[in-house]
Parts: sequence; C-alpha cells; structure tokens
Amino acid sequence: MTLEELKKIKDKMQGPLGLESGSGMRVVVGMATCGIASGARPVLDAIADEVKAKNIDNVSVLQTGCIGLCQYEPIVEIIEPGKEKVTYIKMTPDKAKRVVEEHIAGGKPIAEFTLATENV
Repeated sequence: MTLEELKKIKDKMQGPLGLESGSGMRVVVGMATCGIASGARPVLDAIADEVKAKNIDNVSVLQTGCIGLCQYEPIVEIIEPGKEKVTYIKMTPDKAKRVVEEHIAGGKPIAEFTLATENV
C-alpha cells in the first residue's frame, strides 16, 4: 500500500472508531488473530459504517484483542452504562447491521445472536 492509501484508511476510520470510552454506549469488536481470521474486520467496518450513516451519537466503536472465546468469533460486545453487557457471537456484516438498527439505535438486543443462546 502507498502512504496515500494508508492515510485514506486512517481518515475513514478516524471518525467512526473512538479511542476513548466516554459515558455512552461502547461497541467492542474482538480483533485478535482468531477474530480477524473469522471475519471480524468486515463486521467492524459494517458497524462503523452503519453508526456513521445513521448519525448515531454517544456511541464509541472500538476494537480489542482477544476476548477469550475463539470458537464464537467474530464477537461483538455492547456495553451500556447501568446495563448488563451483551455479547454477540458468530457475527457477520449483515447481523452487525441488524444489531446497529435494532440494539444500538432501537434499544432492543437481538437474543438469537447472543452468547446467552449458546450452550457453553
């Protein structure tokens, strides 16, 4: 990649990906090797793009390393102040868009996509 291409990627991701948690909702995508190999990058991009397209404020889209549940990757965690963390598993870009629409924007978690529905 050229320096210009890298700068474009950085500029694109600068807005949707926050580096500080703030007081609002945090959307955390596992981006360790297992997550990336399972498709976490397109999931992260889909969430960031949807949050930006819908002009959703007070949401930080973040990436993290290993969450520790490799068999369930890609994993997305939604953390809201005063609420229990919701862990979405085996995510795809299409599922991620639904999570933005129904959970992040609409306030209703999608139970069928969560870790709670798996027998761990």
